[in-house]
Amino acid sequence: MTGTHCTTGDGARLRIAESGPPDATITAVFVHGWTLAHRTWDDVVARLPDDVRTLRFDLRGQGESAPAEPGSANIERCADDLAELIAARVPSGRILLAGHSMGGMTIMALAERHPQLLSRVSGVALVATSAGDLREPGYLLPGPAAAVFNAGERVLRKRLARSGGRRLARGSGWLRPGIRWLLFGTRPNREHVAAAADWVAQCNPANMAAYRESLAEHERQAVLEGLAGIPAVILAGTADRLTPVSHAERIADALPEAELVLYPGAGHMVPMERADEVAHRIAGLLARVPG
Repeated sequence: MTGTHCTTGDGARLRIAESGPPDATITAVFVHGWTLAHRTWDDVVARLPDDVRTLRFDLRGQGESAPAEPGSANIERCADDLAELIAARVPSGRILLAGHSMGGMTIMALAERHPQLLSRVSGVALVATSAGDLREPGYLLPGPAAAVFNAGERVLRKRLARSGGRRLARGSGWLRPGIRWLLFGTRPNREHVAAAADWVAQCNPANMAAYRESLAEHERQAVLEGLAGIPAVILAGTADRLTPVSHAERIADALPEAELVLYPGAGHMVPMERADEVAHRIAGLLARVPG
């Protein structure tokens, strides 16, 4: 695997990771979720065939990428970054797009803002993601409890927006119980929880708050029609507190030819919790591309 950085047109420095043969028939491009990092996809990429080229990157303000400038920590800019990265690193050939959580929303925004790229896309994997209705998540809690949780989250968001720090926290140990409850399903791997907590701690706090505002504004159900006709899988965990099964079902309603797969007991971190199954579904999409 090679790892390096690239700089976008507006000067953002993004961490990227590439693997596989440069002359591969298709390149699988992976996009991670809010407050996470490209390593969310490590276990999935490791299970793909050796002849597949892969490309991953840390969204601006997250992982090892530089903080986003004010006004640029949003899903639309992530889609533009994805388009720029494809132009620079995958200028020709077939592409598979895989997005987890906000990464899936970034793919939807790509379809909205850069529809000309869809002619090169041979497969789409939308994993634990949503096409909208994220302003007041339910967290699989009773209504009154969810309302209290959302009120507290809004207060925290305002404080983070005013923060001048480059990362949320120096250490991540104190985050692990909350990360386990919020992001994972039943019996999660401790190393997975620790890694996710590390990524959240590394996130730029002001960017974290701005991205949360962008998530609340994300309404792209109608945009999904741009993905119609492209082989697709929609993967979701039944214990996902952030994007419950109903979100996956609404995407499936808009993409009736896509395959909807639900994983009992899995939470929001499906690429880590069900890496074998996710890799299998993505490999299936890759196998449909003519050699």
